[in-house]
Amino acid sequence: MTYALAEALQVAVYDRLNSDATLTGLVGGAIFDGTVPGPVADAPELHVTIGQERVRDGGDKTHRGAAHDFTVTVHSTQAGFRTAKTVAGAVCEALVDAPLNLSRGALIGLRFLFARADRGRGVRERRRVALRFRAVLEDV
Repeated sequence: MTYALAEALQVAVYDRLNSDATLTGLVGGAIFDGTVPGPVADAPELHVTIGQERVRDGGDKTHRGAAHDFTVTVHSTQAGFRTAKTVAGAVCEALVDAPLNLSRGALIGLRFLFARADRGRGVRERRRVALRFRAVLEDV
């Protein structure tokens, strides 16, 4: 097992989301690697964050690797789910089976696992869609 590929995956996912024309057309540059910088009141009305990750061993006797389950979340101040779900769909289209440019290792596969649409935590986040993906990586 190795966790050594986690940073390379994080950077590649962030770059892929920021280079997708459909997604950036919906949220502009409001794609963040973690929490939104600055006060919560200044957060964009519609934005995407890359967040939590769980990693499991994916290696064997001859190769080191890991399965990374990571979350990408869409946050919206709108009262309905429509816009958040549209953005969530664009996130899926940008990532599923996408060729990621990793600085280390090789992507064996990237797939969608599940999503959860919830009411948010207040006026600055009325709706939230959390998408879970699995990336299988090999350290080459």
